[in-house]
Amino acid sequence: MNINVYTDGGSRGNPGHSGYGLVVYDDEQNILFQESKYLGTKTNNEAEYAGLIGALNWINDNQNSLKISKINFHSDSQLMIRQLIGLYKVKAPNLIPIFHQAKDLIKSISSSITFKDIRRDFNKLADQLANEAMDRKT
Repeated sequence: MNINVYTDGGSRGNPGHSGYGLVVYDDEQNILFQESKYLGTKTNNEAEYAGLIGALNWINDNQNSLKISKINFHSDSQLMIRQLIGLYKVKAPNLIPIFHQAKDLIKSISSSITFKDIRRDFNKLADQLANEAMDRKT
């Protein structure tokens, strides 16, 4: 099975109240999983990585039972995507440990993975879930 994963993170203030949303779709665009999580006070980039890590944890828990062969990650965080594919270095001290956590999770996944940065227009549900998390503040 191929899956498409959309993640978004945000903060109101930078740092400020933050949250992420993630949505996992199957080949036929059926939602397999979605999550909206409040993170407390974080930067926008920390929230973006938290959404990615949330998705990677879900994939690690479900890759064998779903027989996932290919994962297509989509995010409107150009910075995060370009850091993950090696075009940009991670320089911010607060991002270095979570970048390494994400890379370790990626290594533990046996499926083929691609990363693509997309415009916010194509990430509406994950964006909505992130905003719902920040609205809840719990």
